[in-house]
Amino acid sequence: MADGITEVTNEQNTKAQEPEKIEVHDLPDNNEAIETKTSQSYDASNIRVLEGLEAVRMRPGMYIGSTSQRGLHHCIYEIVDNSIDESLAGFCTDIHVTVNKDNSVTVEDNGRGIPVDIKPETGKSALEIVHTVLHAGGKFGDGGYKVSGGLHGVGASVVNALSEKYRVEVSRQGFVWRQEYMRGEPLSPVEKGEATDKTGTKTTFWPDPEIFTETTEIDCDVIANRLREMAFLNKGLKIIFTNAHTDETEIFHYVGGIASYVEFLNQNRNVLHEKPIYIDKVVDGMQIEVAMQYTDAYSESVLSFANNINTHSGGTHLTGFRNSLTRVFNDYARKNNILKDSDQNLSGEDVREGLTAIVSVKISNPEFEGQTKEKLGNAEAMGATQDAVRDKLQEWLEFNPKIAKIIIEKTLQAQRAREAARKARELTRRKSVLENSTLPGKLADCSNREPEKCEIYIVEGDSAGGSAKQGRNRMFQAILPLRGKILNVEKARLDKIYGNNEIQSMVQAFGINISRNPDEVDLEKLRYHKIIIMTDADVDGAHIRTLLLTFFFRYARPLIENGYVYIAQPPLFKVTQGKVSEYLYDEHALDKMLKERGIKSLSLSDKTKSRVKTGDELLELIKNMSAFYNSYNNPILNLYPAVVLRGLVRSNITPECFEDQARMNEIIEYLNHYLQDHAKNYNIQEAANYVCSLKYNPENAKYTIQLNFNEEEHVLITQNIVKSSEYKRLKTAYPLIRDYLIEEEDTLILETDTEQYEINSFEKLQKFIDDRGSKGLQIQRFKGLGEMMPQQLWETTMDPATRTLLKVNVEDAMLCDQLFDILMGDKVDPRRNFIEANAVYATNIDT
Repeated sequence: MADGITEVTNEQNTKAQEPEKIEVHDLPDNNEAIETKTSQSYDASNIRVLEGLEAVRMRPGMYIGSTSQRGLHHCIYEIVDNSIDESLAGFCTDIHVTVNKDNSVTVEDNGRGIPVDIKPETGKSALEIVHTVLHAGGKFGDGGYKVSGGLHGVGASVVNALSEKYRVEVSRQGFVWRQEYMRGEPLSPVEKGEATDKTGTKTTFWPDPEIFTETTEIDCDVIANRLREMAFLNKGLKIIFTNAHTDETEIFHYVGGIASYVEFLNQNRNVLHEKPIYIDKVVDGMQIEVAMQYTDAYSESVLSFANNINTHSGGTHLTGFRNSLTRVFNDYARKNNILKDSDQNLSGEDVREGLTAIVSVKISNPEFEGQTKEKLGNAEAMGATQDAVRDKLQEWLEFNPKIAKIIIEKTLQAQRAREAARKARELTRRKSVLENSTLPGKLADCSNREPEKCEIYIVEGDSAGGSAKQGRNRMFQAILPLRGKILNVEKARLDKIYGNNEIQSMVQAFGINISRNPDEVDLEKLRYHKIIIMTDADVDGAHIRTLLLTFFFRYARPLIENGYVYIAQPPLFKVTQGKVSEYLYDEHALDKMLKERGIKSLSLSDKTKSRVKTGDELLELIKNMSAFYNSYNNPILNLYPAVVLRGLVRSNITPECFEDQARMNEIIEYLNHYLQDHAKNYNIQEAANYVCSLKYNPENAKYTIQLNFNEEEHVLITQNIVKSSEYKRLKTAYPLIRDYLIEEEDTLILETDTEQYEINSFEKLQKFIDDRGSKGLQIQRFKGLGEMMPQQLWETTMDPATRTLLKVNVEDAMLCDQLFDILMGDKVDPRRNFIEANAVYATNIDT
């Protein structure tokens, strides 16, 4: 779950004293001043008014949430949202988003283009005003946009202010208009360029490293998922996303809209009816879209949107949907005598078990609660959504009685399980009262009773629990050992979950209730504000961690959303030299240490000694050589001999070549010549039998290289091989190591201060450096937390001053939902495909 984890290091609580001052800012929503009382002396000299975009640069978090990578991504969304608004207005069909190699971002659409006319009041172009004045745009009047996701109207100007450089091109009125900015300031007036018959806006911005000090690198997977979501929510809109770093392009275009979205979410689940129920209705100018489909899962997956904004906290539209859903199913069950007069009604939770649904409304004057826009507040949205869902769902149930019966039987099973879970909870409470304790017996609690100062470690087994209990700070650290692996909640109903001893222990220790509905999880009595998962660094530990994260995500998601869940990072190695010890946390850190030690006073050159590498240059060369040679052995490329892969790289083949017969013939000719040359001059006997030939696949209109080993055996080199990230790594590393490439009879010269060695393989080179780097070191690998002494565990993993924790957060709920479905669900094929696709990234797997 790399998408959803943020690293937190060295948690000292000391803060440097800042100068005392009071500042007044332009706020996104209002003009109220923020005052900070820090000085005894208070007069006019303490007041500073920040004008224009200066306030944005001074306090960027007020406008984009944070200056972390999430804030960086928010800048991209702001520009894309402007193009989406053009689509909602009916003027844009295509949006191109490109993450360029220099980490700048380009967003281009075929909308109307931002107006460039001169505004009489200011004497400036509307294009410049939109980019330099907050709350300037077509979202605040009646003539611009009827529906818009950018409520605050600060998108373009804020992104401009937070960019080192910003360039906009507008195609409008028969010409291309351009303007460039630096940190929010225009470098020149709007320039009129060449003639064009196109319309649209093209924006490129370079994030300012002075603002985004943590990173200016963009996580393209996160961006791709967000753009996919936008394409689903806007039926027929085409969004093309290009990652220039990998030359990969994805096209998101869904004619089915949110119905396709539901099918996408359910692709790894067993559905109870083939096609989603789709509702599309306009009520008083408000468009209401709902798509829903039932599966045999036990958890619900309902997402709500207002004007393309993901309303994570729901709102009136979601309430209307839920109310109508519960009422319609109860009415249908009673009308058809499935529920008797004496039976209790189905609850909303019962009816939503196994439901996947998207609720999307587009409304002209949205009222969001809070700056984050996570909850819709329009009262009229509830009634409109309720009516739209009621009418269509009643009709669907009447026309599909067999499926209706299956769904209602599932809700009745959920009702029985809920009732059994309630009884289990009551039994647990009565038992706790009789025992005069509500805390589990194996909990070693802390003495502090202030939740914000307390933390609890969840550890596996009594062995690790014993070390943790002895090594902890009893004042604020509690320890809860778990016996074995907890229940996989993805495959269990609520009654089984409440009946599980380990889950009961956690719930009692935390002091909370659990529910599939995040709104029903009450954190008011939460006893710890840090819940830290601390497991062994092996396969079993990873499995336990995944089971725990599945539980938190499905039944206690607010713990994650409020930043209370962490993952401890115990060391994997202890490296000792003499009386000095150092702890390393992964294989990469150990390899880095050995390489840095191994290359000291070492030089590497070719036989002529015309090219010599030492120090940092040698370290970088070894790193690139490792990437190149290790690519040979990954599951995608290990079907092909090394000499063939080198020939492919040298042929400069690209994915586009597979659609060009003439170019492919040139590559085939080059490869065959290369193989014969290496068979003769490098004594690679088997290469003499290798022959490449060209094949054509009429199904996809692409060519393929057939590599024949002999008359009976062959493999295919397809476009997908050349497009794979594994091959791209090989190709990227090649020019960096070309002069030091060790062919079959090549040698490199290694020299120390006193000796010289000839090396004829990368394996020998790597072993020489590692052996040299490990000389005089004692390297201990920890197999589990129980092997560590209590003091070691405290110093490396539990001491807030020195430890490293990973904070768990949900960056992309849809992606997390799918990942838990794949890894923890019932379907085997999606899990196998996931493992096969990601096996290349796995290292040091226990066997």
